[in-house]
Amino acid sequence: MYEPIRTKSVHTMAGTTSDFPHRSREEELDIQLAGHLAALLAVTDDLRALAPSAELDIAAERLAALIERLRGVSPVRTSTATGQAGRVPALHQRAHTLAGRALVVAASRADTAAAILAAERVDAHAAALQHGELASTA
Repeated sequence: MYEPIRTKSVHTMAGTTSDFPHRSREEELDIQLAGHLAALLAVTDDLRALAPSAELDIAAERLAALIERLRGVSPVRTSTATGQAGRVPALHQRAHTLAGRALVVAASRADTAAAILAAERVDAHAAALQHGELASTA
């Protein structure tokens, strides 16, 4: 009923070397965590430009230090937010989401320092969102 396969498989057999490099699970998690933290840092820098605070300054420096530890280089930092104060709640929502993603990856990776910082940022952005909702209803 079926014709036998006559060509060689495109998949490599176990134990053979391949032509392309593979990364370990830990390396993949490092890359993923650094990406989430870099995105969170970008949003944090935008928030700092629109609504400066000492808490955001400290968080940005801690995020930059973690990214530097994971990647081995300092992150590139720029802020694109200028004069868009109405975007602050949306930025807090985005930061909350990114911090949650970073928390999940940091927990998978068993990186306590990153998990603690991500959890702090989740809480801070949730509080900012709740405070903004309370202020808008008053």
